[in-house]
Amino acid sequence: MTTPDPKADLLRYLQDARDALLWKLDGLSEYDIRRPLTPTGTNLLGLVKHTAGVELGYFGDTFGRPFFGENPPSWWYTQDAEPEADMWATPDESREDIAGLYRRAWEHADATIAALPLEATGHVPWWPEERRETTLHHIMVRVIADTCRHAGHADIVRELIDGAVGLTPGKDSMGPGDRAGREAHRRRLEEAARQAGVTG
Repeated sequence: MTTPDPKADLLRYLQDARDALLWKLDGLSEYDIRRPLTPTGTNLLGLVKHTAGVELGYFGDTFGRPFFGENPPSWWYTQDAEPEADMWATPDESREDIAGLYRRAWEHADATIAALPLEATGHVPWWPEERRETTLHHIMVRVIADTCRHAGHADIVRELIDGAVGLTPGKDSMGPGDRAGREAHRRRLEEAARQAGVTG
């Protein structure tokens, strides 16, 4: 019988979501990783940039381990940034810069996770004062949920760009069938929705 290791379990699910999100950039042009594909501007590189910031804030500043020190970027929460500045990449921010920042955020977060017990307390500077104190366990669950949510956004955005689907390389998590079968399935769903709209 294996001994439960809650921290290792949480970290494994966090890393799976990190890998899934970053993989969605592979094989796409600079334009495609940046272009907004929803009315609110959701784009792949912006999702990676935002999620890097989430990890650096929650696993860094919250536990007294700031990543940026005295020189944070203009989009950081301590700066007078425009709204949503962390959700898109400027032309000067390269894919390598943002993907590299995300990987460094993992290292910084993992060091915090390794150094502290799950019950360690931290203080989230951007939360209301009355609920600012929290635990590493809570933060890990919160960041996993946030990263999984954005990985799901990335799944949809990537599918809209080139039809590529999948959880990780070599594992698409889709039912059996090829693209033609999926297109037929989509047409069937569209027809069912139309019929329901007529009768509903």
